[in-house]
Amino acid sequence: MSNELIIDVSPSHVSIALLENKKLVELHKEESDLKFAVGDVYLGTIKKIMPGLNAAFVDVGYERDAFLHYLDLGPQFSSLSKYLEQIFTKKTKVVPFSRFRKIPDIDKNGKIPDVINPGMKVLVQVAKEPISTKGPRLTSEISIAGRNLVLMPFGDKISVSQKIGSSDEKKRLKTLIQSIKPKNYGVIVRTAAEGKKVATLDAELRGLVKQWESSLERLKTIKPPKLVLGELNRTSAMLRDILNVSFSSIYVNDEKVYYEVKDYIEKIAPEKQKIVKRYNRKEPIFEHFGIEKQIKSSFGRTVSFKNGAYLIIEHTEALHVIDVNSGNRSKSDIDQETNAVEVNLSAAEEIARQLRLRDMGGIIVVDFIDMHQNEHKQQLYDHIKEKMQDDRTKHNILPLSKFGLMQITRQRVRPEMHINTAEKCPTCEGTGKITSSIMFTEVIEGALRQAVEDYHLNTISLKVHPYIQAYITKGFFSSMRRQWQKKMKCKIEVSPATNYSFLEYHMFTTEGEEILL
Repeated sequence: MSNELIIDVSPSHVSIALLENKKLVELHKEESDLKFAVGDVYLGTIKKIMPGLNAAFVDVGYERDAFLHYLDLGPQFSSLSKYLEQIFTKKTKVVPFSRFRKIPDIDKNGKIPDVINPGMKVLVQVAKEPISTKGPRLTSEISIAGRNLVLMPFGDKISVSQKIGSSDEKKRLKTLIQSIKPKNYGVIVRTAAEGKKVATLDAELRGLVKQWESSLERLKTIKPPKLVLGELNRTSAMLRDILNVSFSSIYVNDEKVYYEVKDYIEKIAPEKQKIVKRYNRKEPIFEHFGIEKQIKSSFGRTVSFKNGAYLIIEHTEALHVIDVNSGNRSKSDIDQETNAVEVNLSAAEEIARQLRLRDMGGIIVVDFIDMHQNEHKQQLYDHIKEKMQDDRTKHNILPLSKFGLMQITRQRVRPEMHINTAEKCPTCEGTGKITSSIMFTEVIEGALRQAVEDYHLNTISLKVHPYIQAYITKGFFSSMRRQWQKKMKCKIEVSPATNYSFLEYHMFTTEGEEILL
């Protein structure tokens, strides 16, 4: 399997597409000013305690107060609170973190009013991003993730990933970390650490400890609500979590992000630095790699997947429902049971992809085509478990019920990816009224002329639907584009954009900034 990461950078956001064997399996969009991402550490203030929920609401600067449950405080919450108290009490000298004497764990069956009070300052980490009308969900059990290790301040336990199969390797890693781990820290050894040398792990551990201690230093000079330690941007976080030997290429269309990614790869996997490539073509990067077309076909209520079969995907507040339909396959000569098994197995593969692609979380109910033989039901259950092994998000799959329904739960930590694939009517643009389409080229010409006059441009990039592009550039010497260039004394570059509606157009400068009139 070959993996490719395609990164599309625009002024407002960064889009990241993960391709497995040229097929789109994950899509992420990160706003340029994204706040309250999973992993961000904030200094907040307790606003309200809810004894009935055994939880508290915390002000971390979001428009709605964030939610902190007693079970998310972590066993070492008292130690964290005492250490923060030392930092905020300026008269007291702060003990170095490694020499701090921890307090016994809090009672796991205790009540939240026993450990926190309104107005109290707390150090918290975002466990779930704001979703719909809910604010962020928080935890006080801070963890700082690296490529090979996860640092847990105030812990002392060393855990090794279950995905590392060799018991000897697990023992080696545990012994190694035990010998280099500073006091008052717990460590989780990630799958990527398998086979790594002590020098690599020691350097990373020191880096994570430095990050944490630098954050504690910042606490002396800031007031809540304030970001203390930001998680990596989505691009770097994805690279940290998924980069492996199967990655063949990472393409970036922005020079600054290209060097950021290259520098980050050099730190975590120097041998992979050559796979980072700068994309320089005029054609949009998602268009070039066929991602735009895959987005159009993969998002929406109906998703076709094989030989006329299709899924219907409905989203509600409570759960997601997926219905599997055989389409015109039911007309084939094979018997009903065989047909159902073939369609269900193909559907399982597409469903596993859709869950990752849309980042669907919560409860997912799948209505597969009815099968009568128990071995076929077991075959389907085993198949979807296998296809979801690559899904990094925590999930649980139940066998088919007697009604042919499969229930899947998938952890939801950020809003679901939703892309509206429906386009406005190409002639009325959703108004129900149309203007004469024969005048469209004159509308474009007028807009170009105004842009040239207002901004004194020597070159303009015009993006239009592929049919309009073909019409404007038809004929080498007598094309409409050439006529416009002579009239305006300005170079006009016309390029197609398949994601535009029929009569949509946009103008850009040579630096890629859109010209708004």
